[in-house]
Amino acid sequence: MNKVILLLPLILASTLGVQGCSSETTSVLKADTLIQNGKVYLGDSSGEQNVDVAICGELICGVFEADSQSVSAKTIIDAHGQIVSPGFIDPHTHSMDELLSNDKNHNLNYLTQGVTTVVNGNDGGGDYQIAKLAQQLEDNGIGTNVALLVGHNRVRSAVMGTENRTASHAEIKQMQTLVDNAMKEGALGLSTGLYYVPGSYASTEEVVALAETAAKYQGIYDTHLRDEATFNIGFIAALEEAIHITGEAGIHLHLAHIKALGVDAWGLSEDAINIIESAQEAGASISADQYPWLASGTKLHNAIIPKWVMADSKQAFYDRLNNPELKAKLVAEIGENIRRRGGPEALLVTAFDDTNLVGKTLKQLSQELGLPPAEAAMNLVQRGPIRVASFNMSESDLANFMKKSWVVTSSDGTNGHPRKYASFPKKFETYVKDKKYLSVDEFITRSSGQTANVLGIEQRGFIREGYAADIIIWDENAYQANADFSNWNRLSTGLSEVWVNGQRVIEHGKYNEKLAGKFVAKEPD
Repeated sequence: MNKVILLLPLILASTLGVQGCSSETTSVLKADTLIQNGKVYLGDSSGEQNVDVAICGELICGVFEADSQSVSAKTIIDAHGQIVSPGFIDPHTHSMDELLSNDKNHNLNYLTQGVTTVVNGNDGGGDYQIAKLAQQLEDNGIGTNVALLVGHNRVRSAVMGTENRTASHAEIKQMQTLVDNAMKEGALGLSTGLYYVPGSYASTEEVVALAETAAKYQGIYDTHLRDEATFNIGFIAALEEAIHITGEAGIHLHLAHIKALGVDAWGLSEDAINIIESAQEAGASISADQYPWLASGTKLHNAIIPKWVMADSKQAFYDRLNNPELKAKLVAEIGENIRRRGGPEALLVTAFDDTNLVGKTLKQLSQELGLPPAEAAMNLVQRGPIRVASFNMSESDLANFMKKSWVVTSSDGTNGHPRKYASFPKKFETYVKDKKYLSVDEFITRSSGQTANVLGIEQRGFIREGYAADIIIWDENAYQANADFSNWNRLSTGLSEVWVNGQRVIEHGKYNEKLAGKFVAKEPD
């Protein structure tokens, strides 16, 4: 539809903090799309605004008070009764397999949540060949924008494999070179997974050295803590280690999927918050993200098998599991790890090639195998990478973290867990509409503009003139999560329109097969 709207000259209150065309000209703004009559949130904590939004090509070309600007638009969108907001940014996903595929590279499970930009490379798993990967993604076509972190585990593995030892000075230098190159190629920063192999074998000093390299490019330090429970040094000690690293390296600390995991850690959210906020008051730059579920998700071996067992190679791992001389030690340590996670009934198999295992708890499987839970786990992990949901968090800890102004929204989306398909609407339904932990404005800001600021992503995350036109229109009464632990891969609903880089990829609630995403590089300061 081509329509010319002749309205009053632009008069814009400075308190809005938005921009349109000059008030000194009566020329008509020529736009591709004009969004009118919506409840507009800019992503900057300014609350609901009565403004219209114009899109020209890939960019937002006008944000102005409703009925105040002359506009000629090819398409007019009447968003009456719906929310217009920036597309959401998910700082922690595991969507690279889909983005590199030829059938799921639309990333529709994120688009239908309102997520227009995803981050990959978290938990230390990010490729250090950033330019090569970025080119591959764009050549393949992707449905969402993607930004990348360079992963410590990938870097360490490239230099010294999965050996359980301290890195030498020369090896650290080699790792620094890989991180340096990745930052030059547009990585947002360094990610670590110090709970996982081989990152768990690294010294604090090794991580400081690599974080210092990322800091030279104003990158961030994104970390899966060495311990979120009581598996090794403990949650509080791991948090203090992360704060020490950011202080030594002079880098922003971002805490991945912040939580107090397992029965021994329940209630530690208050201590953790006090430590973080004391460090912030002392000058540390710290943020965190969080997914809105009481169950975490990982592979069974990562959840309960001691890290020393997994060193060197898969064959060495299996040899240790089957060594009679180690059996008593293994059963004791694995049994203790199962207890930390809430017992065998709290570990639910969510994804595996053998679907006969899916939907059963470790307790049920141990009964079927006729083995104690620890021995059943030793048997199961040798069958392949079994994914489990671990119901191990308390509602009070989740709420304590969620209410903090420095915590943004994420999914940590993995197969078998509904968080991959439903984290953003789940948070809105449960913790905005129902429990009212956050306002609508806080939810939107912590899912868009604040996340962009944390990650150092420029020109996205806000509805502002000159910014990328990543915009969503959604009905707050219809926006809902449809995925659960029984049906983890159901798409969310409630979005009527989604633009990615100015292209309308969801129209009237239907995906229109456009791959409009781009690689989002960290721009050098």
